[in-house]
Amino acid sequence: MSNEEKATLNYKGKKYDLPIITGSEGEVGLDISNLRSQSGLITFDPGFGNTGSCKSDITFVDGENGILHYRGYPIEELAEHGNFIETAWLLIFGELPLKEDLARFRALLCAEELIHEDLLHHFNGFPSHKSQPMAILSAVINALGSYHTDLYDIHNKSEFFLAVGKMISKVRTIAAFSYRKSIGRPFMYPDPDLSYCHNFLHMMFSIPNKHYDPPIEAVKALSLVFMLHADHEQNCSTSTVRMVGSTQANIFASVSAGICALWGKLHGGANAAVIDMLEQIKDGDITIDEYLEKVKKKECRLMGFGHRIYKSFDPRARILKKAADNLLQNGFNDQLLDIALELEEKAIADDYFTERKLYPNVDFYSGIILRALGIPVAMFTVMFAIGRLPGWIAHWYEDFENPTTRINRPRQIYTGQTQRNYIPIDFRK
Repeated sequence: MSNEEKATLNYKGKKYDLPIITGSEGEVGLDISNLRSQSGLITFDPGFGNTGSCKSDITFVDGENGILHYRGYPIEELAEHGNFIETAWLLIFGELPLKEDLARFRALLCAEELIHEDLLHHFNGFPSHKSQPMAILSAVINALGSYHTDLYDIHNKSEFFLAVGKMISKVRTIAAFSYRKSIGRPFMYPDPDLSYCHNFLHMMFSIPNKHYDPPIEAVKALSLVFMLHADHEQNCSTSTVRMVGSTQANIFASVSAGICALWGKLHGGANAAVIDMLEQIKDGDITIDEYLEKVKKKECRLMGFGHRIYKSFDPRARILKKAADNLLQNGFNDQLLDIALELEEKAIADDYFTERKLYPNVDFYSGIILRALGIPVAMFTVMFAIGRLPGWIAHWYEDFENPTTRINRPRQIYTGQTQRNYIPIDFRK
């Protein structure tokens, strides 16, 4: 990192030197942290699209060149050789786990997979026939802290390790229970003999006296979906976790806030919109060619194509496309996958879309994979939250450990009424 270069701002006859910050991958930023105190000025940046809120060692994204690195490791290599639990360790603790690290982590996840029985009352407070799993997930994650108040204030790495294990293990139990509650089925308790993703599918789909035993391809595909969603630098939900955490709120409350942010249609709900689009085509409401023509006329959007960050291609989409093909070859037949493949082929062969750099993103294939695994659309954002949890925790802890972290407090440009005179009203007349 270098602060030697400076930019100069001229305002009302005065000059203000603003340091230039250069990141390890060459990103350049203008340090305005002292701008207001020196000049009285603030910046105006709706949506914070041009504002860096922090320095971070966790994830690097180069949207122009389709690059995603976790702690310096290319996502393609992690997807080929690793799994979700190893990736979670990497993001949170900074290095790939050694054999003994992984064994200790897996043991902790196994030990913490159950939730306190009193928490079941929280599930019972939601109506079975119309409960939203995301509403249940955010509420119960927040309530979870009440059963682990010793972790509200974390004093050392041992306590943090315990908090990590509790949250990453229990979130899948809470998520599966949220689904079971939403469809009025009895809860299926976790099985300590199963792997992380296998166990989740068991809790989702097993019935009393008959365990659901998914094929290995399904377990691997789910691990891949979780891994590819594990972090994506300063997106809306991650920034929300860091902002709430900047108040020194506990990790449970901070993550719960992130879940609420993820719930929004513009953030975590995009893969559900892909399924809706493909369903329209499957049901015969419209052909692929007709849909693409409507997109060109700006009468509808091509869901799952293009990305705010990636301007060439989304590396996660390429990985998930292979996973989707693998599921198809192993008996997971789904007409939507065939439609998706044809839609992608026609879109990327059309200059209209390639000139606008509209290529499939991670949502295009993640929704199809989740559907093939039997995950209902109402659970798609919950799956996103499970995958994103390691990233949220990593970012929360990065700020927690940083002694220079300040409470996040954006400024504003006031545009309302100027000073007005108050005239009391005599209500007795």
